[in-house]
Parts: sequence; C-alpha cells; structure tokens
Amino acid sequence: MCADENTGKNRKRIMIVDCHTHINCPSSSVDTAQYAESCAQADACIILTCAQQDRGGANKEVGQYIKEKPKTLGFGVFNPVEDKIGLKKVSALTKDLGLQGIVLYCAEERFHPAHSRAMRFYESAQELGLPVFFHNAGPYSPNAVLDYAQPYLLDEVARTFNSLKIVIGSMGVPFVSQTLCMLAKHENVYADLTISPDKVWEVYNIVTGAHEAGVMDKLLFGSGYPFAQPGSCIETLLGFNKLLADTNLPTVPREEIRQLVERDTLTLLGIGSS
Repeated sequence: MCADENTGKNRKRIMIVDCHTHINCPSSSVDTAQYAESCAQADACIILTCAQQDRGGANKEVGQYIKEKPKTLGFGVFNPVEDKIGLKKVSALTKDLGLQGIVLYCAEERFHPAHSRAMRFYESAQELGLPVFFHNAGPYSPNAVLDYAQPYLLDEVARTFNSLKIVIGSMGVPFVSQTLCMLAKHENVYADLTISPDKVWEVYNIVTGAHEAGVMDKLLFGSGYPFAQPGSCIETLLGFNKLLADTNLPTVPREEIRQLVERDTLTLLGIGSS
C-alpha cells in the first residue's frame, strides 16, 4: 500500500497501482461492488474502457464510476479512424468525463497503429499530456487483424512523438520479444505486465526475458481484472522464484520484482487523481 519509506534523509514513496482493469467488458459481466472489493489491495486502479460499438456510452459509464471512486482513474476508448479527431475533440472527451488517458484497440477495431488519422490523434494526445494504452493482446475475435497487434508497429509512433507516454498492454503477448525491443529502444514506452497466475511457464519466460533485456524498470503492474484478481497476481510475482524450486533455471532478483509491484505508475505516466 502507499507509504513513505524512510531512507536516511530521503523518503521513498511506495505505491501499488493496477494499471489494467475493466468494468464494462461485453464478454464479462462485472459487479462494480465486487470490483471495488477486489481492487482494494491496490492504492490506485486504472480502468480501461472496453472496445464496443457504443464507445460514447462506455466512456460515460467509466467517467461516472471514477467520480464515485477516488482510487480509480479512467482511460477512454477511442477509434481515430472513425471518431472525430483534433485537439478540441480529444480534450473534450477526456476533460468532460474526467478521463486521464486513452486506450486503443487496433487489432479488434481493425486499424493500423500508424494510420494517418491515428498519427494526427497522437499529436493531440502528446500536446494534452495524455498517455495512450495499446490494448492489442488476446483473446481475439475472428475478425481481429492480428498484424495490427504487433508492438513493432508502434516504433514509428514513438519516433515521431517521443514525448508521448505509450503503454503496450499485456506485454504485447504473443509478440513479447517485439515488446522487449520497444522498451529498450524508447524512453517513454512502457509495458503492462498483466499475467495469468495459472500460466506459470508464460509468466516465467516473460519476467526472465525482461530481466535479461534490462528493462524491468519499464514494466507496470496490471491484473487484467476481471480476468484475474490483483491479489493473486501480486502473490504470483512476489513468489516468482518459488516457481523455480528444485530446478536449475535462472532466477530474477526479488528486489526487481518488488519494485515492479510497487512502481508509482501514475507519476511515470504523468497522471493523478485530481
């Protein structure tokens, strides 16, 4: 939980932020009371509006919820190919609803991340200081364009808008190696480490890969709620090396994992509760 850790004259802020939660996914009914209880183990939770036909209604639902729950922050869903773009439009979407970032579903909504209209949108997002979360991991619908889920397609975006805070959702699974390359290459590109506690081998390979690539400091904790519980994800990560008991497989320093869980994601992304 959020605290100040005394280290001589310095005080280090410890904060657990769940950067990947949902309340209005069409594929999963979420009880908002249950959501609040499940996310109580975090100091703050970012709610990503889900992709659906009625984007405006979904954004309003998240905007209303975060007004009632001070520990939550909302990211509005946007489709730059279909929605009106421009500084005033993007500013109105976020300010009017109290949202502090944007989530894009390129694969599901079938647009290239570097589409010309998308590039115009990023220009506005960068000027407004809005982080952009790319939610392009599975499960995919049959009509999703898997090509557009590849993290390397964000290289042009990050090169063109180098002050834009970018988050690659769910480590870009199944394209994890591309994500690690993007994290190492770009200062303002981060990745959301949303894990499935039951997928032990996948968790092991992602975390060790990030450690060996030297990008553990670019990972942000996320649960993917309601598809996983924040508490169980935290326990899995903090007990990571126990997964390797009685093996000779490489381990990851526990301190690096602890720092990942306790990372102040809000400060990194330049957002806050106000």
